[in-house]
Amino acid sequence: MKNHHKLKLRILVSSLSLIVFTILLSLLVYQTTHKSSADKASAFPIRLYLENPETASFDKTDTTETDSSENPETASDSIVETTIPTEQDTSTTQNIPESSAQEVQTSENKTEPASVETHTTNPAISQEPPTPAVPADTPNPSPSNSPQAILEQMSLEEKVGQMFIARCPEAHAAQLAADYHLGGYILFARDFQNKTREQVIQDIRSYQTAASIPMLIGVDEEGGVVNRISKYPQFRSQPFQSPQELFSAGGLALIQSDTIEKCQLLHELGLNLNFAPVCDVSENPNDFIYRRTLGRNASETASYVKTVVSTMKQQKMGCVLKHFPGYGNNTDTHTGIAYDNRPYDTFISSDFLPFQAGINNGADIVMVSHNIVNCMDSQAPASLSLRVHEILRNDLGFSGVIITDELSMNGVLDYADDTSIAIMAIQAGNDLLCCTNFDIQIPAIKCCLSGRYF
Repeated sequence: MKNHHKLKLRILVSSLSLIVFTILLSLLVYQTTHKSSADKASAFPIRLYLENPETASFDKTDTTETDSSENPETASDSIVETTIPTEQDTSTTQNIPESSAQEVQTSENKTEPASVETHTTNPAISQEPPTPAVPADTPNPSPSNSPQAILEQMSLEEKVGQMFIARCPEAHAAQLAADYHLGGYILFARDFQNKTREQVIQDIRSYQTAASIPMLIGVDEEGGVVNRISKYPQFRSQPFQSPQELFSAGGLALIQSDTIEKCQLLHELGLNLNFAPVCDVSENPNDFIYRRTLGRNASETASYVKTVVSTMKQQKMGCVLKHFPGYGNNTDTHTGIAYDNRPYDTFISSDFLPFQAGINNGADIVMVSHNIVNCMDSQAPASLSLRVHEILRNDLGFSGVIITDELSMNGVLDYADDTSIAIMAIQAGNDLLCCTNFDIQIPAIKCCLSGRYF
């Protein structure tokens, strides 16, 4: 019974954080077309609420899994001088390897992000986000519709459902969103392929209309090998370029203008979350993750992440840092379990730096990979590891939303079954579960809480 109470408490905390975040995001999107509501959104600093929910007033974000028809490699799933705490908390009962205490030194070869004139691939694009395709009447927060008040009125089933951002079903998506009280949908190429802009806008509106709490509607639009929308000419004349192509052609200034254009396109369609940027550090073209990265060292990647995150924040688009704690040279977790045998010092001096840059610049969500990182937790994939989540929270100071990579990937399915994975993901500290089989996993969590599971 003790474990059931812990699971229930974990769901309560995560549900509150997600409600706060989705309402905040909805208000920010609403603000783009209602300038007079600027003071509403400014009353909701997410950090304040998450750090001290008891005393703060309502002042408070890979899926990178492939479509079955796509190449698995194409799926998802600032020079910042950063000191990352290296002292490990040994209070947990897990077996925690010692890490060397050292201060991170960034490279002397610094590339400052361009701070000025934004030149875009399409000069006609304005800097102001366009009118988003979301419900127009976003309510003014009051004690009766504050996150805490909403949470108190929710059933346990609703709280559990809010922790799931699911692959959008091909049929009856609006009804399923309502039936399972889903926190969000992630859209893939199949959701855009044979549709017009107007059809996509209407589809997303139907999901939001069906939901009692505003949904996260996300997509993997990284650029390069992972594009879900711009690969189709009805949405953009050419697919968005990869970070490497953009950086080579125009440095961080072109990265910035490209990010603005992506945000505008997503806003036009009604999406409020892009599963980007990729924060992984890779300089080896033979690495699985290489083509999705900047392809440069940790300092340059940190500058890239800072530019993308700060630009997305300005454009009022939710962002996701992925794939914590850093993919490195690991194999593809879409196809099986991957083991990372690198020492902890490597993460401190390299892999953590881009994530820290994103966190320092207000990143909303961090996605945790399915790699088994032996120096942190040799027993479980990072997405299911309490220790990895403690490092993200305590050592990197992240107080936002933590999300798993897609739970249908073989990197976790080869580790545990579908139902166990969802329960373990919550117990590890994830706030949001990225999944396909929500119709199996949500009932499994409810059974566990009632004592009828395990």
